[in-house]
Amino acid sequence: MSNIQSIPMSESDLIVRRIKDGTVIDHIEAGKGLKVLNALEIDGKDGNVITVALNVPSAKVSKKDIIKVENRFLKDDETNKLALIAPKATVNIIKDYKLVEKRRVALPNEIERIFRCSNPDCITNSGEDIEAIMDIVDKAGVILRCRYCTRILDVNELKYY
Repeated sequence: MSNIQSIPMSESDLIVRRIKDGTVIDHIEAGKGLKVLNALEIDGKDGNVITVALNVPSAKVSKKDIIKVENRFLKDDETNKLALIAPKATVNIIKDYKLVEKRRVALPNEIERIFRCSNPDCITNSGEDIEAIMDIVDKAGVILRCRYCTRILDVNELKYY
């Protein structure tokens, strides 16, 4: 006889493994979880377990994405990179299965090495070893400007490296 009990679950229950140490990025707008992974260069090559849940039912909004990365702790500047992609996201730092820090994202003054400038004539697109830097001109309206060619950039048209 096994000591394992079957626990009945409703269709709305979600079972995602708890993490002992690492980062949980929650409240990502549905469908943007993969963009968040790309922007933070989280690809699993370091061997850490990554759990990605897309289009999860949410009480506050109809659906959201969640990312859990074991044994990796986001720094403040990494947290703020999320602000363009997932402005309502929260970053939860977990240590020994306990929430030890909760951060809200905020737009930084500049964003480096995440997006390419949309200007094909920009020096950052010339094949030179120059990575794009976007200055945040207006945080409320989310207006960015390429530091090199000064083109005003539309957040929705930016391409990732």
